[in-house]
Amino acid sequence: MKPIFAALALTALTPALVLAEGAPREEWGRAGILSSANKADLPPITLSSGMPLADAPWLLTSGTYYEFEIEGDGSAELALEGSEFFRAIWIDEIVVNDLEIRPLGLNSIEFDDAGTMEIGFVAIKPGQYFLRIPGSTGETQRLDITIE
Repeated sequence: MKPIFAALALTALTPALVLAEGAPREEWGRAGILSSANKADLPPITLSSGMPLADAPWLLTSGTYYEFEIEGDGSAELALEGSEFFRAIWIDEIVVNDLEIRPLGLNSIEFDDAGTMEIGFVAIKPGQYFLRIPGSTGETQRLDITIE
């Protein structure tokens, strides 16, 4: 029986060994949803008292990696909420002042002072979502998001 298991293990490892010998590890690149071909930058969201959050709604594709910035100008303490949207995506990282945060989930974010935050995520669950300033009712204080 041992020779059979050894043959199966060698068969399973052969593609990895061939790849390892064929190209240095740094040249392997990323595949699938993390490849650069599957990445898109979104327009920034602006947190400023009395100003619109964004110029237009977002139309996202499930399985695509996106990055966007949230820019707070410090004119007021402002937050963004959108728990349904945050549950429909997988957040890769949040970057604040060159500090990378890799959360398991997110409900809302808040800016007490001026600053910039970058969020990288993969759109997962198709549907209609939004991000908005809590307690606001104006259309410009809400960003509508569709994941197809």
